[in-house]
This record gives sequence, structure tokens and C-alpha cells, in this order.
Amino acid sequence: MTPEPTGGGQMTVVEHLTELRRRLMWSIVVVAGTASLCYWFSPDIIKFFLKYYTEATDRGSANTFVFTGPLDAFVTRLKVATYGGIVLALPFLLWQLWRFITPGLHSKEKKYAVPFLVASIALFLLGAVVAMITLPEALNFLLNVGGQEQRPLLTADKYIGLVALMLLAFGLAFEFPVVLVFLLIARVITTAQLRSFRRWAIVLIFVFAAVITPSQDPYSLFFMAVPMCVFYEGSIVIGRILKR
Repeated sequence: MTPEPTGGGQMTVVEHLTELRRRLMWSIVVVAGTASLCYWFSPDIIKFFLKYYTEATDRGSANTFVFTGPLDAFVTRLKVATYGGIVLALPFLLWQLWRFITPGLHSKEKKYAVPFLVASIALFLLGAVVAMITLPEALNFLLNVGGQEQRPLLTADKYIGLVALMLLAFGLAFEFPVVLVFLLIARVITTAQLRSFRRWAIVLIFVFAAVITPSQDPYSLFFMAVPMCVFYEGSIVIGRILKR
């Protein structure tokens, strides 16, 4: 059962830890279930990413991936299942996160639960779409930067790992406005502070994008940093509407 807040509407440290453990256990169970489903369809998922790779890079002869160890193919399926399971379970994970946070919020702030959940999922998916749009240019850059003397021979493990990390990095980066708006609602920051910090924020956003993009190519950096700057400005507008 969920621990009930003690007097004054606050939970003790033990109750917080018990609540956190309970929500983590449910999250693990749900991710395990969705990962099992993705494991069943992992060959089709790998085939999709292989087709995407050959079409995006015009390497029609690269109709298969290779693996160099006896366990590599199995490990790749496990990775695909794990990544896919986390993505499918994302709505549940975000809901658990919000339910863990809400006891510390006022009743007026709790009404943002559904918008928070919907915006988080929509922005994560938008980030994943932008990552897939960016991927062709990123791949061409990475595969050709070494010159004609180096010929790519990709393993499924390395390629799927790169794609998964790009989807995750862009998805998390696009959660930026949700974090800012939440901090505004919780009155941790104000729109005046965001406006005064704007120049430094832009610099830090580009540094963040340069560090977090797994491919480390200029295209990914640009397609991540520019939307984050737009999100920053949008958060200021939302904050002013909310009078924060």
C-alpha cells in the first residue's frame, strides 16, 4: 500500500524511501514486460534499422550487419529489447515519477499532472523523430570522415547502440522545457531569472549538446541545440502566462 502522509501533509524519510522502492519495483516489472515484448520483435526492429542505414547512406551493398563474437548477436537482441522496453514503458515511468513528486506540491500545482505527462511523452517522441532525421547526415559524416583509406564494416551491436543512444539523448534533451516549466510552477526559479541568464543559457546549451550527442558530429549538435534554445524562450513565455 502507498504510505499515507503524516500530520501536516508531509511524509517522513522512511515513508519517502518506502514509496520510492515501491514505485521502482513497479517500474522494473513494467519495463521487464515491455522488454520481453520487444525481444520477440527484435529481429524486425534490427531489420528496420539496417534498411534505414542502407537507404540513409546509399550503401546498398551493406545488406547485413556482422558480429565478431559468439554472444554478440544475442547481446544485440537483449539491447534492442531493453531500449525498446524502456521507450514503451515511458508513459508509466513518467507517471510514477510524477506521483512520487506530487506529495511535496500544493493542490493547485498537482492539477498539472496530465499536461506534464502528455507534454513529456510528446517531447520525447519529437526528440526521437529529430534524431532519426539527423541520423543520415550524422552517419555520412562519421563513415566518411576517415577518408577513402578506411572502409566501414559495422557490427549490429555498435550501430544499434549508437542509434539507441541518439534516440535517448535527443528524447531527454527535448524534455528541457518540461523541467523548466516544472521549476517555474514550483517557484524554484522565475521568468526574470531565466531572462537575465539567457546568454549564459545559450552557451551552456551548445556545450551540453556537444557533450551529450553520442555521434559527436556537427549536425547532431545543431539539431539538438537550436530546439533547446527555442524551448528556453518558450518556457519564459509560459512562465509569464503563469505569472511566475
